[in-house]
Amino acid sequence: MSSRPTPGKWTNQASMSRNRSPAPAKTAALPRTRKTIKKLIHAASPKKLDARVRRTRDALGDALIALMQEQPFDSITVQHVLDRANIGRSTFYNHFRGKDDLFLSDVEDFFELMATALARHNDKSNRLAPVHEFFAHVAEVRPFIRALNDSQKLHDVFELGQGHFARGIAARLAAMPATKSLKPTGRAARAHALAGSFLALVRWWLNHDTAATPQQMDALFHRLAWSGLQPTTKTQTSPKP
Repeated sequence: MSSRPTPGKWTNQASMSRNRSPAPAKTAALPRTRKTIKKLIHAASPKKLDARVRRTRDALGDALIALMQEQPFDSITVQHVLDRANIGRSTFYNHFRGKDDLFLSDVEDFFELMATALARHNDKSNRLAPVHEFFAHVAEVRPFIRALNDSQKLHDVFELGQGHFARGIAARLAAMPATKSLKPTGRAARAHALAGSFLALVRWWLNHDTAATPQQMDALFHRLAWSGLQPTTKTQTSPKP
């Protein structure tokens, strides 16, 4: 999608210790997925960035995410980010227009990677989106989700996510025998609605004290999705979770 290669940094901060100005202990112990996600993103990126550029972007993103868990987003300045990352102002503006651009670049690339995961892994099931993988990831980064909500950024994040998941679902529908005959406009509309339903389930799951597992939420989403798609497909049966 773009040359921004490191959406993993908005998801957790297991590698924050590399910053010269470390975050306080209360924000230092988030999930183990960060390094794995970065490796996937770097491997999947259509543009191979210079290692030095990648390190710079990673350090800036790490710094912003650490700061977001310490104070409101609106109170964070570019200088705060630079001080935390130990990077110069001119270097920052060579890559980003401001802190919002830095933040959204990570979010967009993360969702692009997530939304295309099934296609990239040549998944042959009737799954429309990597639902249980996304739920499992969200479960690991609840402290950061709370920070997003407190900073009034969660709506923006989910809105970006809906667009990426809609495109990913539309591509899945176009490739499946039972739904590939749908007209492009109808397919896009259904994909947009399904992506919205997916993220609505995520919000519900986050806001309720439920014991439902990511796998159970995946099964629920796909039952709902295919029950809605069945009237348009004569032969499609609901996929097993």
